[in-house]
Amino acid sequence: MHHTPLISTIVVGLVLAFIFGALLQRIRISPIVGYLLAGVVMGPFTPGFVADQALATDLAEIGVILLMFGVGLHFSLDDLLSVRAIAIPGAIVQIAAATLMGVALGWFLGWPLGGSIVFGLALSVASTVVLLRAMQERRLLDTDRGRIAVGWLIVEDLAMVLALVMLPVLAGLMKGEGAGASWQALAIPLGITLGKVAAFVVFMLVVGKRVIPWILHYVAHTGSRELFRLPVLAIALGVAYGASELFGVSFALGAFFAGIILAESELSQRAAQESLPLRDAFTVLFFVSVGMLFDPTIIWRQPGPLLATVAIIIFGKSIAAFAIVRMFGRPNSTALTVSASLAQIGEFSFILASLGVSLSLLPEAGRDLILAGAILSIVLNPLCFSALDRWFDRVKTATVESTQKKETPTREPLPVTALRDHVVLVGHGRVGSYISTVLKEKAVPFIVVEDSRAAVEELNNKGIEAISSNAADPEVVFATNIANARCLLVAIPDAFEGGQVVEQARLMNAKLPIIARAHSKAEVEHLKRHGANIVVMGEHEIARAMIADIPGRTAL
Repeated sequence: MHHTPLISTIVVGLVLAFIFGALLQRIRISPIVGYLLAGVVMGPFTPGFVADQALATDLAEIGVILLMFGVGLHFSLDDLLSVRAIAIPGAIVQIAAATLMGVALGWFLGWPLGGSIVFGLALSVASTVVLLRAMQERRLLDTDRGRIAVGWLIVEDLAMVLALVMLPVLAGLMKGEGAGASWQALAIPLGITLGKVAAFVVFMLVVGKRVIPWILHYVAHTGSRELFRLPVLAIALGVAYGASELFGVSFALGAFFAGIILAESELSQRAAQESLPLRDAFTVLFFVSVGMLFDPTIIWRQPGPLLATVAIIIFGKSIAAFAIVRMFGRPNSTALTVSASLAQIGEFSFILASLGVSLSLLPEAGRDLILAGAILSIVLNPLCFSALDRWFDRVKTATVESTQKKETPTREPLPVTALRDHVVLVGHGRVGSYISTVLKEKAVPFIVVEDSRAAVEELNNKGIEAISSNAADPEVVFATNIANARCLLVAIPDAFEGGQVVEQARLMNAKLPIIARAHSKAEVEHLKRHGANIVVMGEHEIARAMIADIPGRTAL
């Protein structure tokens, strides 16, 4: 028998996640919604195939570890400190306001106080994935409002990590089981838990900060690419498991700190990128497993509570965030952008909901409302930004007519470079950085398009014009003044994305010389089919260079 529950759960989950994710991505809705819908389809509440719930839960646990590892990996203390004056108090007040609204709805529905608090906390935190994607699409990450939104999100994430640590300790009290107990009965286990967390943090900062980079550097010197990928996953899973077994803290907290430690060196970030596909796969399985827990009948069984939940997420949180940002004297454009970016919930909400149900704090109906609210808010979030775009357009027209101060649009405008007869270089990795060095030495004018913010900042500091964005975006290609360029060099290793860049450039300049790179004959054909004039296959060029250096090569 080749059919096993584990294989069928993984295979069906990934296949359905791909199908639904691709369809929703096509209509510009976050693929997360597709992953959740895949779980609904293979869950026990819909007809047809039903996956093994216990196995899905175990896979989800690995997904949580790798998801929290990714959150830690992208944690930026500098981003938080740059906007700490508004992000820290603003996020705390907004979390409190959203939690109180959730508690009020839970009380109205007759839930116990503990479950209502968990419900409110789950509604108070936005999805990291959805927020960052919205900021990147609108080129807002490097703006003041983008930094405020990201800093705000970091504070929310830290608050939820603390909540995940504290909930198991406070569960008995929140259920009313410790109502007659003395304060010592609560303080002792709480102090022990905080002491274990503190011990784990100290251990990671003292021992982990030295051992983890040393392991990666040692493996890098072995020259094995497989071993270079493996330690990242071993560190993420091993630290999470060790934190649970040795210090009694959650998998999530262990993985989060593993990500923070791993992100400190350039080599660590490269290693993390190598493990990204497997990390993404298990993260997808996490969302699928969450979708399996969702009972879609709640949509028509409890339409009123569902609408109230969505209203808290989209309107309640947004109004609170808007008022807080305006209280700090920021303009309407900043307040509205932050409000729109926070008007959704995601991965931390699912983790909190699952933990609340497992601790018998949150009723299953509350988890269903959280899942339904997440799906609807993620779907509606792009519409919130579209509504803001239209509103800003009207405000801009009105302010021009009345000569009042203009509002900044939700999408950061991208100015067209003044360069002419220049080279457009897409990608600034190992190949692109070598090209830019030669171009600069030869005094050839050029502009770089690179999606790494750190690389673009470094280029700008050197006086090189660069754009931090996805080069496949037509607006980005237009901003490089491709119509008046000398040529286009596509130096990114991804032929699929490279084909999109080539296609966009060819539409804007039919006579433009385009040179791209590839790793296989199929990629060469793909890039030429999209309009590249010359495609350089790296392996062939290396072979030619090696042959050219053979002694007596004239005989070859």
